[in-house]
Amino acid sequence: MALKSKELAMMTVDDLTKKAVELKQDLAKERSTIASGTRSENPGKIRKIRRDIARIFTAITMKKREELKGKKILTNEKKAKTVSAKKEVTVKK
Repeated sequence: MALKSKELAMMTVDDLTKKAVELKQDLAKERSTIASGTRSENPGKIRKIRRDIARIFTAITMKKREELKGKKILTNEKKAKTVSAKKEVTVKK
Protein backbone atom coordinates (compact mmCIF):
# COMPACT_ATOMS: atom_id res chain seq x y z
CA MET A 1 0.00 0.00 0.00
CA ALA A 2 1.61 3.22 -1.16
CA LEU A 3 1.21 6.27 1.00
CA LYS A 4 -0.49 9.28 -0.54
CA SER A 5 0.83 12.80 -0.05
CA LYS A 6 -2.60 13.93 1.18
CA GLU A 7 -2.48 11.32 3.94
CA LEU A 8 1.01 12.41 4.93
CA ALA A 9 0.02 16.09 5.00
CA MET A 10 -2.64 15.38 7.62
CA MET A 11 -0.24 13.50 9.92
CA THR A 12 1.89 15.19 12.58
CA VAL A 13 5.68 15.09 12.57
CA ASP A 14 5.69 12.57 15.44
CA ASP A 15 3.30 10.28 13.58
CA LEU A 16 5.42 10.55 10.45
CA THR A 17 8.61 9.61 12.30
CA LYS A 18 6.87 6.61 13.87
CA LYS A 19 5.66 5.50 10.45
CA ALA A 20 9.19 5.92 9.04
CA VAL A 21 10.60 3.70 11.80
CA GLU A 22 7.99 1.02 11.06
CA LEU A 23 8.78 1.12 7.35
CA LYS A 24 12.52 0.90 8.01
CA GLN A 25 11.92 -2.21 10.09
CA ASP A 26 9.86 -3.73 7.27
CA LEU A 27 12.62 -2.87 4.83
CA ALA A 28 15.20 -4.58 7.02
CA LYS A 29 13.02 -7.71 7.20
CA GLU A 30 12.60 -7.81 3.43
CA ARG A 31 16.32 -7.34 2.85
CA SER A 32 17.15 -10.08 5.34
CA THR A 33 14.85 -12.56 3.61
CA ILE A 34 16.51 -11.83 0.29
CA ALA A 35 19.99 -12.08 1.87
CA SER A 36 19.12 -15.48 3.31
CA GLY A 37 18.50 -16.76 -0.19
CA THR A 38 14.74 -17.09 -0.14
CA ARG A 39 12.58 -15.32 -2.66
CA SER A 40 10.32 -12.52 -1.63
CA GLU A 41 6.58 -12.87 -2.19
CA ASN A 42 6.47 -9.45 -3.78
CA PRO A 43 9.70 -8.51 -5.56
CA GLY A 44 8.72 -4.84 -5.90
CA LYS A 45 8.01 -4.42 -2.20
CA ILE A 46 11.47 -3.08 -1.35
CA ARG A 47 11.13 -0.38 -3.98
CA LYS A 48 7.70 0.64 -2.66
CA ILE A 49 8.94 0.78 0.94
CA ARG A 50 11.94 2.90 -0.02
CA ARG A 51 9.73 5.34 -1.90
CA ASP A 52 7.29 5.58 1.01
CA ILE A 53 10.16 6.36 3.37
CA ALA A 54 11.34 9.10 1.01
CA ARG A 55 7.81 10.53 0.84
CA ILE A 56 7.65 10.63 4.63
CA PHE A 57 10.98 12.43 4.94
CA THR A 58 9.89 14.93 2.30
CA ALA A 59 6.67 15.59 4.22
CA ILE A 60 8.61 16.09 7.45
CA THR A 61 10.95 18.56 5.75
CA MET A 62 8.06 20.51 4.28
CA LYS A 63 6.32 20.73 7.66
CA LYS A 64 9.51 21.99 9.32
CA ARG A 65 9.98 24.61 6.61
CA GLU A 66 6.42 25.84 7.13
CA GLU A 67 7.13 26.22 10.85
CA LEU A 68 10.29 28.20 10.14
CA LYS A 69 8.48 30.47 7.69
CA GLY A 70 5.96 31.28 10.39
CA LYS A 71 8.66 32.18 12.89
CA LYS A 72 10.91 34.12 10.48
CA ILE A 73 14.03 33.39 12.48
CA LEU A 74 16.56 35.33 10.42
CA THR A 75 15.97 37.96 7.80
CA ASN A 76 18.53 39.15 5.30
CA GLU A 77 19.06 42.36 7.27
CA LYS A 78 20.01 40.49 10.44
CA LYS A 79 22.41 38.30 8.49
CA ALA A 80 24.08 41.36 7.00
CA LYS A 81 24.52 42.93 10.44
CA THR A 82 26.17 39.82 11.89
CA VAL A 83 28.55 39.56 8.94
CA SER A 84 29.59 43.23 9.24
CA ALA A 85 30.06 42.84 13.01
CA LYS A 86 32.40 39.90 12.46
CA LYS A 87 34.46 41.91 9.97
CA GLU A 88 34.89 44.74 12.46
CA VAL A 89 36.15 42.34 15.10
CA THR A 90 38.75 40.86 12.78
CA VAL A 91 39.92 44.29 11.62
CA LYS A 92 40.44 45.55 15.19
CA LYS A 93 42.79 42.69 16.04
